[in-house]
Amino acid sequence: MTTRALSAITTVRAVALGYAPRALQARGWVLCALAVLPVALSFVGLMIGRQFGNFDSRLALHLFHGVLAALILPIMVLVAAPGGIREDLEQRTLPLILVRPVPVWILPFAKGLVWFVWGALWLAAAGLGLMALGANPASALLQALALVLAFWAELAFMSLLVLVFKRGTLWGALVLFGWESILRVLPATLQRLTFLHHIESISGSRGGMVADWEILAQEQITSPVAVSILALVLFGALCWALCGWKLQRTPVGLAGREAEG
Repeated sequence: MTTRALSAITTVRAVALGYAPRALQARGWVLCALAVLPVALSFVGLMIGRQFGNFDSRLALHLFHGVLAALILPIMVLVAAPGGIREDLEQRTLPLILVRPVPVWILPFAKGLVWFVWGALWLAAAGLGLMALGANPASALLQALALVLAFWAELAFMSLLVLVFKRGTLWGALVLFGWESILRVLPATLQRLTFLHHIESISGSRGGMVADWEILAQEQITSPVAVSILALVLFGALCWALCGWKLQRTPVGLAGREAEG
């Protein structure tokens, strides 16, 4: 292994371990609540509904697609991404990290890794918790995997946007809630360029069907599970690499316009 690779690994370990306590502060517990509360509240509602003989057997499926994948996951990404390297640029604390010579390009990933691991932990718990709502174990495992991989890709993508653009959070929200929401009226090729397409392909189910009156709607397609997994993993890795490239080219100092985007 090369000296550069060893230096990068050492930096990732040191930054991630030093930054890990931040996950136990307010932002981290917000991520936890966002992931877990919908499942917990749905379970309480299911128990109440069963007592009165009124409950939906497809509750787990509706919750996964309509709430966790479509709403909770994007919100978690919007909350977590600004807590990475962008926070150091805005608060001008990045020079304190660079007191010792370190590979600058690895810092966005090193700090983002903390938020990914923490968020993925609770998303996996939420996905597996769907078994308590009636999902079979195989489906719940695939749903948990889809949430974790989508979080990896979306977090990397959002981290890149907030690093490149001054209003990166706004642009990210437009993508996650705008572009993704029109998935069902996109041609097949464009459907593959959405996170939701790969979430549905991995989980093996869809959140809803196209109504007959939606005359612009295109045929819904499904990618092989392995392809969707690879697509999310590689896209996330590419975005983290671009984050490192962008930071490497950004002038960093105790004062200056770099903190203003």
